Amino acid sequence: MPPKSNLKNRLFLIKLLPLLFCMPDTVLGNSDLNGFPASLGSSLEKWYDAGEFVDLNRQSIYYQTMGEGPALLLIHGYPYSSYDFHRIAESLSTNYKVILFDLPGMGFSDKSQSEYSFEAYADLVNDLLVHLDVKSVNVLGHDLGASVVQELVARGSQNQVALRTAAFMNGGLFSDVYRPRIIQRLLSQSPDWFGSFISANLTRGMVEDSVIRLFGPDTTPDQDLLDDWWGILNYKEGKTISHRLGRLVFDKVRYQKRWIFAMQETSIPMIYLCGPADPNSGIHMAERYRELIPHSSVKLFGDNIGHWPQLEAPYEVLEAYKDFLQNLVL
Repeated sequence: MPPKSNLKNRLFLIKLLPLLFCMPDTVLGNSDLNGFPASLGSSLEKWYDAGEFVDLNRQSIYYQTMGEGPALLLIHGYPYSSYDFHRIAESLSTNYKVILFDLPGMGFSDKSQSEYSFEAYADLVNDLLVHLDVKSVNVLGHDLGASVVQELVARGSQNQVALRTAAFMNGGLFSDVYRPRIIQRLLSQSPDWFGSFISANLTRGMVEDSVIRLFGPDTTPDQDLLDDWWGILNYKEGKTISHRLGRLVFDKVRYQKRWIFAMQETSIPMIYLCGPADPNSGIHMAERYRELIPHSSVKLFGDNIGHWPQLEAPYEVLEAYKDFLQNLVL
């Protein structure tokens, strides 16, 4: 009998097949794809109103700051936004100046049809921090954001702002053990025209089926969060460029030697925070981290915590991350 994961993949492909025979307007769903999401929830609206926009590198970038103290930058992952940190940001701001922003191509920031790169994201981080007059910063990256942190670590003294600490949370740091979902392969390991077609025509059900599989069995997202995420994904037609952003997941291969060498050689304090039940970057990624970066720290959360620990176990994340920061002489 085939493994459960293979059966799920086959079911997803069966759901996908009708797209190849449908006109786009039959599968786009009921979101407003031409502007601000029509179904914006009150919590997400409050989040949006708390931030502002700045033009950096000819892009409009959404960001927020909260609290006072040493600077702490939170970098979200693919495919959503800084809202992924809404359950931990306020608590962190009691001791730190928390900075959050939406990476270009995601959230409320500009979403162009151009190519995206880790170099450009790292440049943007530096530009934003300089704009905010930050001299040194603690950084925590989740998912794709963890690889932006890898690029920052690899740059070392070339950064305009000094890195005080680097934390990685459920990120695909090492390509040899990363396990991409089938939807990621379809979107981003296919010809551009096919990836573009799939991106534009993915239904809400298909996206959510894939996302929910990354959560732990007891911590699946509620309907309000799923509503918010669907609105974020479709803001400024963001869903139509999902394949372009997704290519970054597979681009990591060419950065591996440089990033890993930098992580092994740096004196910057680092930690890998891990929801072990994450099928993409869970316990297997943490074990690889321990092998390659033995001088660094690893914190495993509960066995049933998946890809989004900051949403699934926010108190555990806060305790572990605050302990890491407070036990260092900064």
